Amino acid sequence: MFVSPAFAQSADAAAAPGLIESLVPFLLIFVVFYFLLIRPQQKKAKEHRSMQESVRRGDKIITNGGIFGDVVRVRDDGVVEVEIAEGVKVRVDRGMISTVLAKTEPAGKTPKGDANDNDGGKGADKSDKKESGGGLKNLLSGKK
Repeated sequence: MFVSPAFAQSADAAAAPGLIESLVPFLLIFVVFYFLLIRPQQKKAKEHRSMQESVRRGDKIITNGGIFGDVVRVRDDGVVEVEIAEGVKVRVDRGMISTVLAKTEPAGKTPKGDANDNDGGKGADKSDKKESGGGLKNLLSGKK
């Protein structure tokens, strides 16, 4: 009685979208997310893992906890010994290294008396030179 005959008729089959047509927008959204979010994140994680694997003795690092230190020893079980102050060593899981600040050259790469050596290969001790840059060690000892 209140329903018009036009509304009572069934919808046209051609007007309803098919299954494939309804999935196309979702597939496009997934492709955009993959290339803009997922792929760059995977690449960044891979670079971070390779950086953690290439840590060696003498590198200056920052841990995830914000501790600065020098790598003293790299063990095979995934543990790295880090010197955070003179005579203070801590063991850190290799996975907790967030940044490598300064990489050292492998042993044997720089021959004695190379271009970077100012004493001409004489092997003079460089500890008698005045340190520059300050740092935490000088701050704690009261030096300026």
